[in-house]
Order: sequence, then C-alpha cells, then structure tokens
Amino acid sequence: MANVEDIKQPVEQPRIGHTLIEDALAIIIGTLMVSFGVVMLRQVGALTGGTAGMAFLAHYVTQISFGTAFFIINLPFYYLSFRRMGLPFTLKTFAAVALVSVFSDLHPLFVHFDHLQPFYATLFANVIMGIGFIVLFRHKASLGGVNILALFLQDKYGIRAGKLQMGVDCCIVLASLFVVSYEMLIASVLGAVIVNLIIAMNHRPGRYSV
Repeated sequence: MANVEDIKQPVEQPRIGHTLIEDALAIIIGTLMVSFGVVMLRQVGALTGGTAGMAFLAHYVTQISFGTAFFIINLPFYYLSFRRMGLPFTLKTFAAVALVSVFSDLHPLFVHFDHLQPFYATLFANVIMGIGFIVLFRHKASLGGVNILALFLQDKYGIRAGKLQMGVDCCIVLASLFVVSYEMLIASVLGAVIVNLIIAMNHRPGRYSV
C-alpha cells in the first residue's frame, strides 16, 4: 500500500486575473443582457427590485426614460462605492450603469416586439438579467445603487445588508401597487426571486478562484 507521503496532493493553480480587454467585453456583454431584460419588462409594464425598480417607478409615474432615471438615481451611490469597494470597482460600476442607461434606450431602435405574453416575458427577462448580473459580478463590477448602500451601512453601523435590501425592495413593491396591475406585480415579485436565485447559485464567495 502506498504511504500517505506518496499520495500526490492537488497542486494549487495560480490565480489568473482578467485582462482589461476581458473586463471591457464582459461589461458590454453583461449590460447588453441586463438592458435587454429591462426592455422586455418595460414593454409589458412590469418592474424589478433595487435601483432598477426605482427607475421603473420613476419612468411609469413621470414618463422620464428608464435610462435617464436609472443613471440619475445611481449618482449618489458612487461615493459610497469608492469608500467601500475602491476606485477600480467604482469605475467599472459607473461604466456598467452608463451602458445600461444607454442600451435600454437604444434597444427599441433595433428590436420591436409585436406581442409578448406578460407573465412569460417578465420571468424570462429576469432570467436574462440574472445572467447579465453574474457576468458583471465575475468581473468585479455591479449596477450600483442600493446594494452598495447596504454594504456600506453594514460595515459602518452593523445593519444587515440583506435585511436593508429586502426592506427597500418591499417599499418598491408597495409603491408599485399604484402604477402596475396585480398580475404584473405578482409576476415582478416572482421575477425578482428568480434573479436572486441565479445570483445565489452562481456567485458565492470562495466558489471561484478569480
């Protein structure tokens, strides 16, 4: 029988970071996917949670474009992003937010849906958005907003980030009762669950080496 010393131990592979070109392409791909999901949600009158949900509410109530609302709402969070995550993450996040804002207004110039089944479109849009979020997270970028605020307050005051995020999403859902139908509200809640499940399954600390 072989001695314990003879058993080969797995060799830890060196970490290989992403190049600047890889980061840039990933941010473009991720934001294209998220913004396409946004267009589908907007087409059927649905919404989602977080900062994007706030932008949808602003869009439905004031008729300002989603892209403009999304970009403006995110502006106050960049300082917290710099404090909490550092300059590289903040720059990538700023680029991602700007691209989602632009792409969500550009998609309708090239794609038009003659018919979308609202419930199906809402769920499928959230699947697309969830995959787009994973692409961004894997390249150390995000779409800013409430998530950054939650992490900042957790560090500074011990407030649980998950609870704060849930509270904000609950407020968005309650506010949406005045602007979307009950059917779209139910579909939107299920869609938000899908996004969070995709993120939970594919973005855990320590799961990936890079």
